[in-house]
Amino acid sequence: MGIPSVSPSVARDVTEHAKPPRAVFLPFMMGHHFGVPFHKQLQRRVLMEMLAELESATESGSIRDLDLSWAQARREGKEIEARLASAGG
Repeated sequence: MGIPSVSPSVARDVTEHAKPPRAVFLPFMMGHHFGVPFHKQLQRRVLMEMLAELESATESGSIRDLDLSWAQARREGKEIEARLASAGG
């Protein structure tokens, strides 16, 4: 057997075409597979969901949709950035 893998995806159509063994679809902007900078809680959630997919996937080519929102992630990210800026300056 090989090394199990799971791919984060922000382009579902590309992922469906490429057919990786397992994938987790995130409704985020291209290049933001783990959300926004400094949002450790969200980044950890994405990572944990990906690890869970390694255990729960039952067939090759599965794509798991995460119940997340780019708008919410960006809003929370701006709040985190503002807190960091006020604490540092």
